[in-house]
Amino acid sequence: MNRFRFYVTLGVLGALAAPPFASAQQVSARIAYIYPSGGQQGTSFQVEIAGVHLDGVANALVSGSGVQATVIEHIKPLSVEEAGLLMPKMEALMEKKKQATRPSASSNWTAEDEKELAGLREKFSTFIPKAQVNPAIVELVTLQVTIASDAEPGERDLRLRTPLGLTNPRVFCVGQLPEFSRKPARTYRQPKDGRGPVVPIAEGEIAITLPATVNGQVMPGGADRFRFKARQGQRLVCAISARKLIPYLSDTVPGWFQASLSLLDAKGRELAHAERYSFDPDAMLYFVVPKDGEYVIEIKDGLYRGREDFVYRVMLAELPVVTSIFPLGGPAGAQTSVELKGWNLPVARLKMDTKGKEPGIHPLRLPKGNPLSNQMPFAVDTLPECLEQEPNNSQAQAQSVALPIIVNGRIDQSGDMDVFRFEGRAGDKIVAEVTARRLNSPLDSVLTLTGASGERLAVNDDHEDKGSGLNTHHADSYLRAKLPANGVYYLHLGDVQHSGGPDYGYRLRISAPRPDFELRMVPSTISARAGTTVPITVYALRKDGFADEIALALKDAPDGFNLGGGRVPANQDRVRLTITFPPTPRREPFSLRLEGRAAIQGRDVSHPAVAAEDMTQAFAYRHLVPVREQRTVVMRRDDNSGSAKLVGESTVRIPVGGTARVRLDTSASPFKATDEYEPGEAPAGVTIQKASSCPEGVELVLHCDATAKPGLKGNLIVQVFPQGSVASAKSDGKGNKRRRQLGVLPAIPVEVVAGK
Repeated sequence: MNRFRFYVTLGVLGALAAPPFASAQQVSARIAYIYPSGGQQGTSFQVEIAGVHLDGVANALVSGSGVQATVIEHIKPLSVEEAGLLMPKMEALMEKKKQATRPSASSNWTAEDEKELAGLREKFSTFIPKAQVNPAIVELVTLQVTIASDAEPGERDLRLRTPLGLTNPRVFCVGQLPEFSRKPARTYRQPKDGRGPVVPIAEGEIAITLPATVNGQVMPGGADRFRFKARQGQRLVCAISARKLIPYLSDTVPGWFQASLSLLDAKGRELAHAERYSFDPDAMLYFVVPKDGEYVIEIKDGLYRGREDFVYRVMLAELPVVTSIFPLGGPAGAQTSVELKGWNLPVARLKMDTKGKEPGIHPLRLPKGNPLSNQMPFAVDTLPECLEQEPNNSQAQAQSVALPIIVNGRIDQSGDMDVFRFEGRAGDKIVAEVTARRLNSPLDSVLTLTGASGERLAVNDDHEDKGSGLNTHHADSYLRAKLPANGVYYLHLGDVQHSGGPDYGYRLRISAPRPDFELRMVPSTISARAGTTVPITVYALRKDGFADEIALALKDAPDGFNLGGGRVPANQDRVRLTITFPPTPRREPFSLRLEGRAAIQGRDVSHPAVAAEDMTQAFAYRHLVPVREQRTVVMRRDDNSGSAKLVGESTVRIPVGGTARVRLDTSASPFKATDEYEPGEAPAGVTIQKASSCPEGVELVLHCDATAKPGLKGNLIVQVFPQGSVASAKSDGKGNKRRRQLGVLPAIPVEVVAGK
């Protein structure tokens, strides 16, 4: 039986939106999925990784400790051109073999002929017609993975290392339960004569024993079934991980694998069903076994879709699961008694000690157990806190609070409204912010600020938090207001869907604005040749009206790294900048840290940039999804490696309607004045007029459009192409053309000033 690599036509629409000249970024290695996407502590097993541009893959890197992975095989399908060259040879051998089987055969079929034909058939087993290509999963890498018995359970980042650098990360899980995996979805039966269509090898129901983690891939219209024996009274939890493994699929709607779970009896009758848990797309169900016997768990896509990257893991056992906590957070430097609700929990409360913890979100879980419980987010803050007190359902019953305050409360029942009363003075600026959905509460909040006589001053339903990258419904409310007069004010908090219950917890902050920021750095993996310059993107997530400039700098970076354009200009929330790599390669990958600093209300505030992946959901929507660690690799330089240096002032000031000149020291780079210099990104209205020779190397003349606004700041990112690259651009076969890029210049900080 041969393993035929078959590829379905789904998701190539994203490529159709590419411009006539495809992105000039260097080709990068990428992985689409891992299967199985995890394993049990103390075991060794094989996994398949699908991706693109994986030639020469050397090894795999897994974050944390206790997981080792080595490359066994890399399979890349034959191209159309390669298949065209081999086909005549294969057909000639097959005809020779056919002639040799006739009674009057005049040809001799030898063992060498048979071996050569078998080799050609093996090569052709990887050939795929262009019409069936899904570009994201065109290659396969097989790894041998070994997980130490004491490896910490949980999610890791897995990347592959190739001659092109490190790939993007994908989630890889270290589990505690015995594992069962279906055969990879790409196993096909090939006809003996090497001709005709291939037939998928159907794998039916699989028998498992509890407790278990099962792994599979759902194909179009398919349903995977696992049969097991259970005892009366067992309190089983069935929890799937699908979206957790691949948060966003760029070419599917709604943008992820919507896994559906069904629990069946031995005769196939449905006993329980779930397509999500609360607002989480990953389904979970709880089932008390009614009698001894056999049962079946069924997994499929809720929309009857499927393909190889519809990967899942399902835990099936008497798992301890925390479904909600209260309160959702507590003050820094103190112990908070937390109420737990859920399934198979040994305790109803636990103490959360926040001593030494920075403000932010921290994981809460039961301290012991095999398996361990799931984690819940727990918020830590420095403001005073209190508990909501019922009855407070109307303005007449409003709970009085003194600002600043964080109120921990619940919308206890359907239609409940919590009202809070506070004193304010004319001109005071206040912020009211609900944190609930971001802390795993199903509450879809709505906030209303009223005056003493009930007049509505401000209202908010949903407020987007770009730092919450896995949320697609930003259901938490946020409002800012300037109080018009001295007196009493009221905040009304409810659920916009008129829902409620014990799980509908929230944290309500009422305070003066607390200007601040967070940073996200994209991509989370940076690979470049020694001595070259690469662009990255930094996003500023501004809070409570903070709008000032943020200075960026590398923190504790190895010698030789230089940051270009290190600032996020005032009133901007995104900037492109560059990192120039040292001239000497580094054998081992490492974490490159970036830090942002700003003066806020007389304080020097600094925050690290969190490494993230910019993911596309359903063709259009974008999300910043944090990863567990940033990884950087400095590769060996080649003859065309090198970067220029900016000469003179760090910021280039260009008058509206005028020009400015930038000189480049190109002595350590392959760049020449005759090359083509094009802006990969530039402030609005700024262009490159021409390039010419100068004593230092190359001089660029920048031009500013007459309609540009003075005060505009940003970075000019310049891509360098060899002369004539437009005419020599190569087609990728999809109507796009890819140009050979020589490199990127260090970011050129630009400021538009008033013309003379």
